[in-house]
Amino acid sequence: MEQKKDFADFYITSPQPCPYLPGRFERKLFTHLNHGKTPQVVDHLLRNGFRRSQNIAYSPHCDSCNACVSVRVLAREFTTRRSMRRTLEANQDIVARRVPRVPTSEQYSLFGAYVDGRHLDGGMTEMSMLDYFTMVEDSIIDTVLTEYRVRPPGALPSEFSRWPLVGVVLTDRLGDGLSMVYSFYDPDLGERSLGTYMILEHIEHTRALGLDYVYLGYWIEESRKMSYKARFTPQEHLTTRGWVRR
Repeated sequence: MEQKKDFADFYITSPQPCPYLPGRFERKLFTHLNHGKTPQVVDHLLRNGFRRSQNIAYSPHCDSCNACVSVRVLAREFTTRRSMRRTLEANQDIVARRVPRVPTSEQYSLFGAYVDGRHLDGGMTEMSMLDYFTMVEDSIIDTVLTEYRVRPPGALPSEFSRWPLVGVVLTDRLGDGLSMVYSFYDPDLGERSLGTYMILEHIEHTRALGLDYVYLGYWIEESRKMSYKARFTPQEHLTTRGWVRR
């Protein structure tokens, strides 16, 4: 690991195999998020291409590659496509609720099923329950946990915690929008398109909060795993000229 001389508090990782593009190597520029950094500095980083992982903010800094593009959805202008409306209709029995940012064994079980079912070749497969708890709890900024549960017929709202848990999203609230840090859902409910549903619900929640954007992280045009992000339009991509509408 080498320290980037232009920024006393920033570092660059050594090259590692890229998890998205075979045959390429990735490097990350990163900094530690601690109480020595003002909320304004952290907010500026996360609104301008950095992503948060626990209390580290990072962005791609790869040699001879700029495939990773930061993407944000213009929530106020977003309109649902026909297929998205079908997804909303298919999930009318799901209730989303912002809950205390307290990790549970129930969430971890769902996380494990999701990773095993959808990302068995990814780095998350080695996460222990302690690692998961740390991912949820370790944040110095305004971070929110959303649970998605199926409401049984006749069930009372007060019984929410006993309804079947089918999805979870960890979200950072920024000055101008919501940044979806990590999401997971029941991999056996493919017909519900829960990944799409949770993004749609976050777009609506962003509007309700009076904010402008939903940050979806990095998009790589050549990666099939990330192709879904291009469906949420209008959106902006971060370029050398700043955020550009696509």
